[in-house]
Amino acid sequence: MSAPGFWDKPEAAQELGRKRARFEKRIQAGEAIESKAEELDVLLELQREGEHVDADIEKLVDQLEAEINAIEMTMKLSGEHDDRDAIVAIHPGAGGTESQDWAEMLLRMYLRFCERRGWSTEMVEYQAGEEAGIKSATMMVRGDYAYGYLKSEHGVHRLVRISPYDAAKRRHTSFASVYIYPDIDEDIEIEINDKDLRVDTYRSSGAGGQHVNVTDSAVRLTHLPTGIVVTCQNERSQHKNRDVAMKLLRARLYQVEVDKRQEAQEKLEGEKKDIAFGSQIRSYTLQPYQLVKDDRTHVETGNINAVLDGELDQFIEAGIRWRNTPSEE
Repeated sequence: MSAPGFWDKPEAAQELGRKRARFEKRIQAGEAIESKAEELDVLLELQREGEHVDADIEKLVDQLEAEINAIEMTMKLSGEHDDRDAIVAIHPGAGGTESQDWAEMLLRMYLRFCERRGWSTEMVEYQAGEEAGIKSATMMVRGDYAYGYLKSEHGVHRLVRISPYDAAKRRHTSFASVYIYPDIDEDIEIEINDKDLRVDTYRSSGAGGQHVNVTDSAVRLTHLPTGIVVTCQNERSQHKNRDVAMKLLRARLYQVEVDKRQEAQEKLEGEKKDIAFGSQIRSYTLQPYQLVKDDRTHVETGNINAVLDGELDQFIEAGIRWRNTPSEE
């Protein structure tokens, strides 16, 4: 980083700076554990000499367990793009206002989870529902191993509750899909031919602003061979929106290739997982009882309000372990 000309390419320099920060964080974590281990040895020696240090030992052991668990999680995130930022897209299922409201609840849940971890988020595309909720939303998540932590959230999420939009107060089941993609490098080998693209421009929708509903700055890209559609409307210029939309499309196409390889590998190995791509992964039940249960890891909790407020760590960590569990013969 101290070499002449290092900052001539700002994007590459920033990426290397992020890698350096990750390495430094790992080194600091290792040094902190070593220091606490030495402190624990001293406390154990004092305990053997009859000192009343049991409470101090218990507190230090709890800290060590938490820090070792965090390092263990990071070590399991060894996928090709696990250390990268993430793109999170949320789409409601069939059901109109009810499922659109559920999609917005999920968006809030992930925003709060990112906030708790100190990650930054940027809304790329947001389409509000006619009555409530959202028709779709896409956001960038920037943070250490954001994609590695979030990728196990990819799938269909199911909500059961008494609908606030039903005058008869009947119980409704709603679905929403969460898609997680890595924010991949510009130079990744994903070839996109201009002839395979349809580019549409339209006026951005939103609460207001200098350029909102004035110029056709929003961009929609349709990849004709796959039918994948991406949109971006958060930038003021059409050119910037197109650049962001291309980044999203590249990530989507990359994920398609990853899914193809994974499907082929699972056919060779036999099915390890008891769900298929895109199927229901978690149920959130508000009535007649309160329970959040993951259908893959079987982790569950009755504190559904905390989960919807972003306390996802137990589900995220279980998902990471589940992905790293060797398939049984």
